[in-house]
Amino acid sequence: MLGWELPPHNSGGLGVACFNMAKALSNQGADIDFVVPYHAKHPKTEFMNVLNATDLDPIHRYGDGAYTSFQLFDKTIPNLKDDNLISIREVQHEYCEYIENYLINKEKPDVIHAHDWLTYEAGIMAKKEYNIPLIAHVHATEFDRAGMHVGNPLIHEVEYEGLMMADRIVAVSESTKRIIHEKYHIPLNKIDVVYNSLDESYEEDEYTFDDKTYQYLESLKLQGYTIVSTVGRFTIQKGLPGLLRAAALAISKYDKLIFIFAGDGEERNSLIKLAADLGISKNVIFTGFIRGKKLRDIYSLTDIFVMSSISEPFGLTALEAAHHGDVLILTNQSGVSEIIWSALKYDFWDKKKLADEILAVAKSPTLKKSLQKNIKQEYHQISWEKVAKKCLEVYNEVIKHKGIK
Repeated sequence: MLGWELPPHNSGGLGVACFNMAKALSNQGADIDFVVPYHAKHPKTEFMNVLNATDLDPIHRYGDGAYTSFQLFDKTIPNLKDDNLISIREVQHEYCEYIENYLINKEKPDVIHAHDWLTYEAGIMAKKEYNIPLIAHVHATEFDRAGMHVGNPLIHEVEYEGLMMADRIVAVSESTKRIIHEKYHIPLNKIDVVYNSLDESYEEDEYTFDDKTYQYLESLKLQGYTIVSTVGRFTIQKGLPGLLRAAALAISKYDKLIFIFAGDGEERNSLIKLAADLGISKNVIFTGFIRGKKLRDIYSLTDIFVMSSISEPFGLTALEAAHHGDVLILTNQSGVSEIIWSALKYDFWDKKKLADEILAVAKSPTLKKSLQKNIKQEYHQISWEKVAKKCLEVYNEVIKHKGIK
């Protein structure tokens, strides 16, 4: 497996998905070497062999490069060899060199499974030079990251080559499969849809809500306020200005609403300014980046979780929120909306409908309880075990046809 991050050194859901997928595959009998572009310890990864392609510290491996592309060529990463600064492209080059040396010195693997554009070039090299079947896993395309705008042309080129050269493609949703087909002209019969599942730690770890973590919010709930939250990176992809404008509409009709924006990113300052311009600053809280127990406490406090993404290939945070009993409001442009039927849904541009849905739940305890009950039943139907079985089917198919191209 070729990846770019694993917990706890992850900036988003990509690392979490890779971790849980690899663990489930290992439980099904797969022997996995997982390569990352930095050097660090990864707890609870005894089920696989984690290899580091460089000696970079994880904080410097790419900045936010897996999720944003406008700084692609910036010289922001310190090179430990000569104290110069290197770019994400140079890290990718070193990553490719490591994979080539790995393949020369180790027994050739049955399959190369490459996650997202950052590792596609290394996967292509392995396929070309060593005739190893290549699986390209698409967690997000550059079109998603750019909010369905043009995005970075270099990344499009890398994605296109990786998708063309792959023996099979795994997409995290039907909407992602459609984007791959329509934007990159890849045949539909080459693409398998494999949905993600909830992080196993949510089921296994002992978690108890701490009402002292956010006492201010607890006091507001006792006064009858409804808590609406969103969790993620503050980027164009997430559609957060639209959520703020919908919040303003809802608050104008019912002021006992508090909106929590948990996360950080390049849009932080503009979102804070927008909340002030809309006159709703007293109803909006920006927590900054949080993870672990503090994040789970936010989910536990939340009544309504909103995923406002312009394009969200899947959306693991929605499953996390569902696990904590939140009502879900999802855009029709999110992959997770394809498997959660009891969520309220809207098109990302329709701020009036989003406001109406928030108000409907806030004002109707009966609707809230009904949605909470149904969502809990639905998200339990998907599992990483099913993900692993589907991946193994794909592996076996490409192995069976190895060399027949």
